[in-house]
Order: sequence, then structure tokens, then C-alpha cells
Amino acid sequence: MTNDQMTEEHDLASSSFGFRASLVIRHSCIVIFSSLILTLIAQLCSIAMAQTQSPSLLGRWNVEITFANEEHRSLRFDAQGDGKATLTVTDPQSKVWGPAKPSEAKWTAESGNSVTFSGAVEFMIGNVGRDAGTLVFKGKFETPDLITGEVEFSPLVGDRPSKSGTFKAIRAAGG
Repeated sequence: MTNDQMTEEHDLASSSFGFRASLVIRHSCIVIFSSLILTLIAQLCSIAMAQTQSPSLLGRWNVEITFANEEHRSLRFDAQGDGKATLTVTDPQSKVWGPAKPSEAKWTAESGNSVTFSGAVEFMIGNVGRDAGTLVFKGKFETPDLITGEVEFSPLVGDRPSKSGTFKAIRAAGG
């Protein structure tokens, strides 16, 4: 074998090795780049899924009601699991009759961040009477800690008409 033939074989082996090394490097870059793209897609999907979940109604809410006649009422709404809840009238005048007692309520979460909750309450009438009835709230989450909407009070006694108005529920600190 001549020097020229040996040089040609060495050049061929070197170029073949260089070609293989180049393929390995390119393949590694493609694998790494593909892995990064898949990781980025997975993270974006998990963020999108977290953002599309409805806010949770569970917890304690301070509810302010304004009826059409400008009458204002305050309540505490405690939402528990399985659609169970309690409503407690927190108006200052209600304390005349002793500490407020919670009444059973229920709630449902609906599509589009909408919620409905309802329950029986007794509002004070002056210093001597109580106005017993059922409140039905239909609202929507403005933020995870704020719900606004419409409310209707249907009296349990007598032939009086229902009262309607608006409400704002703010999640209580630690609630």
C-alpha cells in the first residue's frame, strides 16, 4: 500500500467519523429541542386548565343586600361541601333578640362562574316583629373573592309580594 492510498483511507475514515459525529450532534440537538418544546406545551396546558376552573364558593362570605326600596341587609354565608351551607343574619338590629342563629341553606355552582344559593332567614321589623322568608341569590364571580348578582326575598307569612334587589358577597378573611 502506498502512502497516497493510506492517506486516502485515513481521510475517508476521518470524514466518515466526522459525518457520524455530526449526525449524533444533530440528533441530540433535535431531541433536546423537542423535549423543551413538549415541556413548554405541557406547562402552558396546565396553566390554561387552572385558569378555566371555576372559583370555589367554599368558605365564609360577608353578604350585603340592597333591596329596590333601598333597604339594606347584612348576612354571613358559610358554604360547605356537597352544596350545603348556612345563612346568618348579621344586621345590628337583629342582636336585640339575642345572638343570631344560622339557618340551613344550599348552593350550586353553574357554568360561566355563575352560582345560586338560597336559604330561610328572619329579618327584624322594628323592635317587635320578624319578617320570615326565603332568600334566593343568583350571582356570578367577578373575582375569586367577589360575587355580585340579584337577590329575591319571598315572605313565608301573608300575601305580601316578594322583594328583589342586588347583592355583593365578599370572601371573609381566612374564609
